[in-house]
Amino acid sequence: MKIVIILILIVIVLSLGSALYYLVTDREKSAKTVKALTWRIGLSIGLFFLLLLAFGSGVIKPHSFGGGLRPAATKAAPAP
Repeated sequence: MKIVIILILIVIVLSLGSALYYLVTDREKSAKTVKALTWRIGLSIGLFFLLLLAFGSGVIKPHSFGGGLRPAATKAAPAP
């Protein structure tokens, strides 16, 4: 699943790069830039829903932001 997510992210970045290229080089004011940006938006929305589906089905499990570090367990005080 990680590979699929990374591949989609790469395609999104490539689409953004092609939109920038068409924006700079295309002097005819064609719709190439708009099409590339539309693809980027569609892929981003699709990736978002794919992540929601993966979280919902349990394929991807969230973890803490602490890099896996957990606070030290506190020992309970003995009962008097």
